[in-house]
Amino acid sequence: MSEHYLQTGSFPAGRADMAIDAGLRAFMLGIYNKMAMGLALTAGLAWVVGTTPALMQAIFSGPQAYLVMFGPLAILLISSFTMKSPSPVGANLVYWSVVTLIGVGMGALVFYYAGIPDGMVLVAKAFLTTAAAFGGLSLWGYTTKRDLTGFGSFLIMGVIGLIIASIVNLFLASSILSFAISVIGVLVFAGLVAFDTQRLKNMYYQLGGDQRAMSVATTYGALSLYLNFINLFQFILSLLSPRN
Repeated sequence: MSEHYLQTGSFPAGRADMAIDAGLRAFMLGIYNKMAMGLALTAGLAWVVGTTPALMQAIFSGPQAYLVMFGPLAILLISSFTMKSPSPVGANLVYWSVVTLIGVGMGALVFYYAGIPDGMVLVAKAFLTTAAAFGGLSLWGYTTKRDLTGFGSFLIMGVIGLIIASIVNLFLASSILSFAISVIGVLVFAGLVAFDTQRLKNMYYQLGGDQRAMSVATTYGALSLYLNFINLFQFILSLLSPRN
């Protein structure tokens, strides 16, 4: 412990800044690491389910298909109302349940694209494009001095609009509307990547070193970025696909 700290009860400004920066980097790295593990699990489950006809039949041929399709949304809605002060264990349960169900559900996507010429090459291109875009947008959100708080409300409205438009298009089956939804979807979730990155960075300072709160924030932060990545990937894949 430094002489300055013994005399004043605080670290010199330069050292304090270094400690805060190191803590912030560790916090954000924890978020990105958990998000990466979630994406890896999603890809693994999607591949196994999508390339195993027996699993496809068992999962998507009965009412259990609705659990896979709507389970993630149900978990997010229920947890938001029932877990007002979630524990690290509860947050992890929500995260890995959502990741698992999305991974299983995306088995249908693998099954579809594996059945068309160069389909999996298209999936790989969409993933690499998404990864590059996500990295650039997240870096911008982390480093920009511009306050994106107001921008976030606009983006949430955009998500609601996308959901409504997608439901409407289930009945219209319009290729033009489908293309427009994909374009707007890319823009909305691209914005959310930057917005959520800045939000999580600011959250670190608000938590004030509370380890329990930081553990929960790391998990929910990973969930936010994971969902942004998955949605951005699906919209980019839709734009690249010859069958919109």
